[in-house]
Amino acid sequence: MKDLFWHLVGIATGLKILLIPAYHSTDFEVHRNWLAITHSLPLERWYVEATSEWTLDYPPFFAHFEWLLSQVAKYVDPRMLEVQNLNYESKGTVYFQRLSVIATDLVYVLGVRSCLGSLGLARDTQQHFAGSMLLLLNVGLLFVDHIHFQYNGFMFGILLLSIGSLIRQRFLWSAFAFAVLLNFKHIFLYLAPAFGVYLLRFYCLEQATVLSKAAALAKLLAVGLTPFGVSFGPFWQQLPQVLARLFPFKRGLTHAYWAPNFWALYNTADKVAAGVLRVPVAAGTSTTSGLVQEVRHSVLPAITPPVTFALTVLFMLPILVKLFRSPKNQSPLVFLRAVVLCGCSSFVFGWHVHEKAILMVLIPLCLLTLVNREDARYAYILGIAGYFSLFPLLFAPDLYIPRYSLYMSYVAMLYGQLYRIFPGFRGFHPLEWLYMLGFLAIPLYEHLLAFLLHLDRRLPFLPLLLTSVYAALGVIYFFGAYYLYALGFSWGKVAMSSSSLSSASTSAVKRKRKTK
Repeated sequence: MKDLFWHLVGIATGLKILLIPAYHSTDFEVHRNWLAITHSLPLERWYVEATSEWTLDYPPFFAHFEWLLSQVAKYVDPRMLEVQNLNYESKGTVYFQRLSVIATDLVYVLGVRSCLGSLGLARDTQQHFAGSMLLLLNVGLLFVDHIHFQYNGFMFGILLLSIGSLIRQRFLWSAFAFAVLLNFKHIFLYLAPAFGVYLLRFYCLEQATVLSKAAALAKLLAVGLTPFGVSFGPFWQQLPQVLARLFPFKRGLTHAYWAPNFWALYNTADKVAAGVLRVPVAAGTSTTSGLVQEVRHSVLPAITPPVTFALTVLFMLPILVKLFRSPKNQSPLVFLRAVVLCGCSSFVFGWHVHEKAILMVLIPLCLLTLVNREDARYAYILGIAGYFSLFPLLFAPDLYIPRYSLYMSYVAMLYGQLYRIFPGFRGFHPLEWLYMLGFLAIPLYEHLLAFLLHLDRRLPFLPLLLTSVYAALGVIYFFGAYYLYALGFSWGKVAMSSSSLSSASTSAVKRKRKTK
């Protein structure tokens, strides 16, 4: 199995190349516009330019990343770098942007390899092979990056490099990598509490004296803040404008087609209550319009950004407290669970959450899937709901076959690998099986019953609504049940079982001592 990792990298790359001609979303034009802005305009105008509706709203490191890409793009087709040339899609532009995503996925490959090594998984083991498959062939990244179009792969690669460094107890490298990541995409702030608590507890407070604790904290702050200084320093005079772009709270509670979270159920409850009570809906505020907008609820109380922020922080606190109080030999396992639950707290209760944000939960969860049977059980349930919830991003009819075939192949592969890692893997409650099988009903309605019942034109939004609401039930079930399990309250089972993570952490300590 030693060489299979790179064989899987080749298979994944080949699959991505096959997807180059596939449909792409408006995000393709978003990134083409950012290429043009960063190439054609002086730096002080990057966060002011508004010719296109798709203004630059990622942190400065990502803007500089686009600038670097533009230095190659100008040799492919200079017209893609004209700010006024909106919606430009020459063949050269399509191939350049698609191939740039594939090329930068090398960072993701390195992150996967680093993380699997940090877990203490030998390359000739089933766990290493399964982890390589689940991460390198991750169907969510295929959907979002290589069909819908984005650059999440290399950023998740930086996240995995940071996690791997932390598990190996290379604390400053981990902090530096995570700080760099935040300056590429600020949504990863939702995972920062888990990193912050772990580094404070097991790097700073583990020092022997008060002076050494203070020195460790100073080094940690210096390493963590340096990327922010380098990133935002050139824009210090425009800082309010940059921050306004990064945190656009006027976009509304939910994204165009609702992410499967608590607010999807809240919106649905409001629509049902309005129908039952015959409350008129305000003009131009339909929550099923598919438009990004501020929406006023008809019956239920209005939700503001501070409410979502407070709920997010509140639900992060229990796992962060457990992480702070965890024994050192168990801390890597608790840390990974904290990363998952911090990501899930933000996904379930955050403001204007995108469907794609579920990957912040699913990617780290792949690591836990490899080391503990109970984590794997919950990961499978969330995988069924979470990857299915990405279907609204791939709505073009010619994507129906690819999206269903890739999804079914991945969840079947996931189940098969879990069965091999944990012999006799089953462990699902009948209601859990019933819920997972229930996803078959949504495409049955969308592609058959809606036409037979003539509902496709009268209720065109219903398949999206069903996808969002039904997937939200699974996400929230996972969030509650997995949270209880991570805290040690899972139906009488012991949540903190031994795993390769503990041994990996111990080995890292021994290696560190030998080098001193």
